[in-house]
Amino acid sequence: METYKSNPQRIGCDIDTIFSKLSSPAVFRSQIEAHLDQLPEEARANLEKVQFEDDAIAIESPMGQLRLAVDHEQSQTPNRVVYTAAQSPVRFNMVIDLNPVGEQETESVAALQLDLPLMMRAMVGKQLEQAAAKFGEMLAQLPYQSL
Repeated sequence: METYKSNPQRIGCDIDTIFSKLSSPAVFRSQIEAHLDQLPEEARANLEKVQFEDDAIAIESPMGQLRLAVDHEQSQTPNRVVYTAAQSPVRFNMVIDLNPVGEQETESVAALQLDLPLMMRAMVGKQLEQAAAKFGEMLAQLPYQSL
């Protein structure tokens, strides 16, 4: 399984709060619905392809729907949140590792783990590196205290 990681990011929030929010997709659904009118048009268009369920995130992709469910067996409170693809042409995990830096600061690293054939790695590896980096940056910008 290939792993593509983001750079470590610092988040000004305690690890327990971050873990509780990231391991509950329903939190994001309610916040997005409450603030949809404040999002840029591009973000709203992209969100039309995403559904936040109680324990999963479903994303419409060119290959069909990709459903990522919280993997409670692999997740480790409060240091790791793992989402596993329930419907995907390849084995796929989205992993968020959290480490406390202080009482109100946490370091996060996001990773995409995929089982890709060698030819596919060469074709999509760079895009997956960029996606992991952007995912990590996005996680660091979320307002965890107000979610």
